[in-house]
Amino acid sequence: MQPLGRSDSSRSSRSAGDVPPVPFPRPVGPNPIDHSASLVFVWTTLLAVWLLSLLPWRAWPISPDLLLLVIVFWSLHDSRRVGLLTAFAFGLVMDVHDVGPLGLQALTYTVMVFGVQTLQRRLLRFELLSQALHLLPLFVLVKAFGALLGAFLVSAWPGWSWLVAALITAALWPAIAWLLLLPQHRLQDNDVNIG
Repeated sequence: MQPLGRSDSSRSSRSAGDVPPVPFPRPVGPNPIDHSASLVFVWTTLLAVWLLSLLPWRAWPISPDLLLLVIVFWSLHDSRRVGLLTAFAFGLVMDVHDVGPLGLQALTYTVMVFGVQTLQRRLLRFELLSQALHLLPLFVLVKAFGALLGAFLVSAWPGWSWLVAALITAALWPAIAWLLLLPQHRLQDNDVNIG
């Protein structure tokens, strides 16, 4: 420790130009895409994947839930347009299509979107592979919740195929997210070239 007198004299001998600048704290927030995607693009991708989900390949027990992936992507990157209501509506439509217990997928889709929006700030700070690793436990927990609730409602255990489906769904996250991010990056590149 320095004596008070010496500290004061050293402060008075320093000029204002010698003091290093002190950075001001900035609020920590998510790192969203600079240009939000157009509403037409968001809903075109959602409707296209929904139509793809109506095909018979989805009846295979270990098929990934592509519709859930796209809903999760848009709720992560554009939560003002795609949120809990969208997830619930698409879940109800898929419940009707799959002829399962009404509201089961609507509930799991809504819980998944709620979990993703809760982790939004954290997830947006990572690259796609790390995001997939962060989303993996969430996909597994939500699918386990749906499997247990479905088993309780229909009194039949579906087996462990839901776990494989959850793992495949999480493994597809980097590819699906990259495809959906591609048009936004092209838009940013065009703006840089113009400017």
